[in-house]
Amino acid sequence: MKKKSTKVVQLEEVVVKFAGDSGDGMQLTGSQFSDTSAVAGHDLATFPDYPAEIRAPQGTVAGVSGFQVHIGHKDVHTSGDLADVLVAMNPAALMANMRWVKPGATIIIDIDNFDNKSYKKAGYTEDPLGDGSLEGYNVVKAPITALTRATLADMDLNIKTVDKTKNQFALGLLYWLFNRELDVAFDFLAKKFKDKPDLIIANQKVLKAGYHYAETIEALETTYYIPPTSDKKGKFRNITGNQAVAWGLMAAAEKANLDLFLGSYPITPASEILQELSKRKHMRVKTFQAEDEIAGICSAIGASYTGVLAATSTSGPGLALKGEAIGLAVMTELPLVIVNVQRGGPATGLPTKPEQSDLMQALYGRNGESPVVVMAASSPANCFDYAFMASKIALERMVPVILLTDGYLANGSELWPVPAMKDLPEIKVPFATPNDPDYQPYKRDPKTLARQWAIPGMEGLRHRVGGLEKADITGEVSHNAINHEKMSHYREEKVQRVADMIPELTVYGDPEADLLVVGWGGTHGAILSAVEDLQDDGKSIAMTHFNYIKPLPKNTAEVFSKYKKIVVCENNLGQFANYLRSQHPQFNYIQFNKIQGLPFMVFELKEKFIQILQEN
Repeated sequence: MKKKSTKVVQLEEVVVKFAGDSGDGMQLTGSQFSDTSAVAGHDLATFPDYPAEIRAPQGTVAGVSGFQVHIGHKDVHTSGDLADVLVAMNPAALMANMRWVKPGATIIIDIDNFDNKSYKKAGYTEDPLGDGSLEGYNVVKAPITALTRATLADMDLNIKTVDKTKNQFALGLLYWLFNRELDVAFDFLAKKFKDKPDLIIANQKVLKAGYHYAETIEALETTYYIPPTSDKKGKFRNITGNQAVAWGLMAAAEKANLDLFLGSYPITPASEILQELSKRKHMRVKTFQAEDEIAGICSAIGASYTGVLAATSTSGPGLALKGEAIGLAVMTELPLVIVNVQRGGPATGLPTKPEQSDLMQALYGRNGESPVVVMAASSPANCFDYAFMASKIALERMVPVILLTDGYLANGSELWPVPAMKDLPEIKVPFATPNDPDYQPYKRDPKTLARQWAIPGMEGLRHRVGGLEKADITGEVSHNAINHEKMSHYREEKVQRVADMIPELTVYGDPEADLLVVGWGGTHGAILSAVEDLQDDGKSIAMTHFNYIKPLPKNTAEVFSKYKKIVVCENNLGQFANYLRSQHPQFNYIQFNKIQGLPFMVFELKEKFIQILQEN
């Protein structure tokens, strides 16, 4: 029974942002709130926002860690534009996030951390609680730190341990605000601290204290209810893009009846792929944490030579280092999956921020004519599908495949419908037959141009591979000019023929609208949301999205030819637009580019599309 009269307001969707110092547990709190929302039957998408500095000074903007979650009654495509609720554990968190908060939003602060010393560290020249900058917002000044310490005063815990539980007090406030049950959070804490019963009790007590505090304060007179979604049936789980990539690789290996090998060097934001697969030894998975990026990919090429599904994972700087070895995989025509989780560059750049600036590197970043298949996932959940498909293409066509994701997809999460293995596509591995009298290492399938895969130990099939140019069919080392040109054409054509096994482009909206919006990779959710909103407003607009970059879908030119205007949206300075100009120069491409280490906001896309539609 609530201790005060409260009004319950029903919402279709809400965006909540948790923000504080790196040690305040905002990522954990956001994940707990997301999981509880999923159990409640809501669709969701999340966006963790990590600081780039490993040990930024406490209380500074550089050290702010955030976690945004967008939950809804209907399908959710993005982590949301502006927050309806902001939890700011200190002034730096408030300073860093005010531009991403809706007018009139609820802002919950830990008032115990709002003092002159903290204001100065955060960069404030005046008290933000008294300078009028928060007028129009519902500011909840909760003494989170003090009440957390009071709640645990009877427990024999040191102050550092006690203060680490205050994120649960903030979570309790949110649970009350959104009519959440505490059971899911209790179960989570019991599992997380199963070997530390005192921490289970402490965190659960603080969670309840935050919930009960919210019941009593006048600043929270309204709670919110979001009906569960009704169009999602079956088994779902909340999954990040990096987890989905790892599981997609495992599913492909199982479907092909092969072991899986990942040779990688840890790099932000791709490291979780290696971490996730390292837990799966019982599923025929072998992982190797190499001493550098070059060793990572070379170990994977060696594993591929022995007949396993081989992969390596990295980010932009690591892809640069892997370039020469990718060329070796192209020359030897071995199956290999290279996952590149893109981040802001160049050099070290923005290591914790998403970007789409590695496209040209993926397409052309090697010496010589070195074609590979290039693909891009477009949501955290479909990272599974495209990791699976990258593996299928690599194995069936005996070709290296680069799969592009980005930091937004890798760290973000959404609900993923767990598939049954029987429903996944078949993978037919072109193994050679032992003692085949007609075997030649570079004899090709006339339809796909793929060579057969003979691995060490196959009786009667000894052959040589390596980095020097190979003679057609026999695979002997060749310096013949005509042969080199012939083999270069073969390698390029083999990649182009992958277009036969990928789906054609689909259009969302009027096939002859005034404006076609084009995206690729992780921009999908924001573009789809913007286009849907404008279609609801009666605008003549449609969209198409690319997951297959090289080769492009066969009907690309046919789709483009139906539209008066085409705008290409990407988080770089125009790499995909320039690639489209090289492949289909007959069309005029308008560009909309954002390169801020942040994903597109729906409102900024809508503003741009309306502007284009209004221009003559």
